[in-house]
Amino acid sequence: MEKIEIAIRTQIIYQWAMPHGSHWQLNEALFRDVNRFNNQIISLKTEISRSNETFIEHYKNTYTEPVDPPSWMSLEVSSFGLLSQMFRNLKKSPEKIAVVKHFGLNNIELLENWMLCFSHIRNTCAHHGRLWNRRLTAHITLPKKPSNPFIQNRNIWPYKPYAALCCMQYILQTISPDTSFKAGLKALMKSCPLKQEKEMGFSEDWRSDPFWK
Repeated sequence: MEKIEIAIRTQIIYQWAMPHGSHWQLNEALFRDVNRFNNQIISLKTEISRSNETFIEHYKNTYTEPVDPPSWMSLEVSSFGLLSQMFRNLKKSPEKIAVVKHFGLNNIELLENWMLCFSHIRNTCAHHGRLWNRRLTAHITLPKKPSNPFIQNRNIWPYKPYAALCCMQYILQTISPDTSFKAGLKALMKSCPLKQEKEMGFSEDWRSDPFWK
């Protein structure tokens, strides 16, 4: 999850900062819903004020204008959940399409959905919550025409962990082809009773799917 979060955060900051400047996150014209934008900026400012990162302190002590740090500092200290909300609220644009395509996807709403689901899973893990048989409140949407290989058997539950794990592996394989996530997951699941696999939403033949080989 850490690699996914860093990769998405980096792409969002880069794609908008290049054409729109260092403080693009404060430009309401880039966002769809002004009310949501205002609430999200309030949340972002709160997270910045709570941060004890050295680079935030350096900015505050060195610069008086603009008051807010640039996007690569501000969004670095934002939660992944808030970043997910801000990305969803951004207007459809070449920048948004570029972010989506960077992760091997062809649908903006798909990445918005995955970010929301990943942020929920991240929060569950961060608070040591039970994940293995949890019914996820945010349902994963599976890609219809992904740019890269995906699972063949898509008759799976969108609210169980297996669906999210498939999407996590897809992202990781795209940004880091040498990722060990697949091997680690397969090794972990060998120690789980088959009943637990079923509760997590794994299909019976998931190991034989070329996606997991």
